[in-house]
Amino acid sequence: MDLFSNLLHGIASVLSPTTVLLLLVGVLAGMVVGVIPGLGPSAGLAILLPLTFGLDPVNAIVMLAAVYYGAFYGSTITSVLINAPGDAASVPTALEGYPMACRGRAAPALILGALASFAAGTVAAVLLALTAPAAASVTSSFGPPELFLLVMLGLLTMIILVGKNWVRGALSVILGFVIGTVGVDVGGGEQRYTFGSTELINGIPFIPVAIGLFGLGEILWTLYNGVHQKGSAPVDVRAKSAFWPTRAEWRESGPAIARGAPLGFGMGIIPGAGATVASLMSYSVEKGISRKPERFGNTGAPAGLAGPEAANNAAATGAMVPLLTLGIPGSASTAVLLGGFLMWGLQPGPLLMEQNPEFAWGLIGSMFLGNVMLIAVNIFCIPLFASVTRISLPTLAPLIIVLCAFGAFTVNGSVIEVGIMFACGFIGFFMRLYGLSPAALVIALVLGPSAEQTLRQSLIISDGSFGIFVSRQPSLVLLCVAAALLLMPLIAVPVKRAVGRRIARRQADSSESAQQDNAQEAERS
Repeated sequence: MDLFSNLLHGIASVLSPTTVLLLLVGVLAGMVVGVIPGLGPSAGLAILLPLTFGLDPVNAIVMLAAVYYGAFYGSTITSVLINAPGDAASVPTALEGYPMACRGRAAPALILGALASFAAGTVAAVLLALTAPAAASVTSSFGPPELFLLVMLGLLTMIILVGKNWVRGALSVILGFVIGTVGVDVGGGEQRYTFGSTELINGIPFIPVAIGLFGLGEILWTLYNGVHQKGSAPVDVRAKSAFWPTRAEWRESGPAIARGAPLGFGMGIIPGAGATVASLMSYSVEKGISRKPERFGNTGAPAGLAGPEAANNAAATGAMVPLLTLGIPGSASTAVLLGGFLMWGLQPGPLLMEQNPEFAWGLIGSMFLGNVMLIAVNIFCIPLFASVTRISLPTLAPLIIVLCAFGAFTVNGSVIEVGIMFACGFIGFFMRLYGLSPAALVIALVLGPSAEQTLRQSLIISDGSFGIFVSRQPSLVLLCVAAALLLMPLIAVPVKRAVGRRIARRQADSSESAQQDNAQEAERS
């Protein structure tokens, strides 16, 4: 009953005209950012974060959350119309949506994506309201040792899941830690790596780094890959039959959405997994159980679009669970949100829902209203967003770069921070070029000071003994989970090879039996 009343109170708290207007602005801004090739949720949040400094914390975070899940659908539009995923999580959408657009089904593909986003976002918001208080009650007893291990567990997950080469993921995390050490030592008070600069006494600011890596860096990477040279698919909005999905497409997409929403929310809760892993897993599931898997990636399968879209948006909401209850960002986008929390004096963690219930439940309640706005804007503005995708990226790129510089300057009015933004932009480009992860760097940069502080506190409590990490039951559980993550790649490789050999053996046996049947038929004839 308390849960239901808290949720109703949270929804009522965001029904003021000002908050509703900011929510609508956030959804629109997020979709526009997502529509621009090369940008995504992380870049949109980083660029627009400085524009919310004049707002009170609740309205600011509600607007940024709207930008967050609005941008996830914005990348769907570019994936379907010009085969340019805004981020890795939208790759399955491009694989199925673009072939549908090429055969005149662009508008139905966009509507299916919108409805999948709405349904999964609503389900995930309900699950968030159910799981966040429970998770907060469990973690409220955690001390510095457990908090340190949680941070390490999140970073370890990011390293393992960042790509095929875990060494590059580790290098990305280490680089984020190194940048986070600049400033004043939290223990002794001495300056570290400031090189005599008063601008660096408080450390390298988070906002210029995030804007550079995700804003400028992604634009440079997109131009380097030639995404701006791709054309757009036509969207026919005149004929009703060409605009709305058919009954067969509805029937195929419904079960895929029902499977993708809980899968995405579960993967979103795991720090480091997030929307990308959830989207790809959903795509694999839908292709594996489909009666016509040959359509996937060729003519376009509605289930292959709706399932990953549902998983994508549900994972975005699921990533809010570790952010709100543990203060650990589950993705690069929630790392930017965490930076906004800290700048407004809000400390996400086990006590957030007790000390700031209006803020926490208002944020959760805004997601229900935001999903309603998202579906309305998506359906009615499809022709408008289709026209935005026809604007050439060389025209948009200079405007985005100017906006990045303006956003970095408005934080503290510092030209040096603008220089940091440009430097991080080129660093982000070369990280993408050589297979490193800007997302892992940003998460490590945000969590680095917290990891250092909780480690120092743990060692002070234990008089310098590392035995405190094995003397407490919650710490032992977290260490076992970390050990399982470390063993996962070692187990996965031989299992994958064994499965591959078994599949190859079955294919060879089936081909031999087919040859024998053909030979017997030839003898009979």
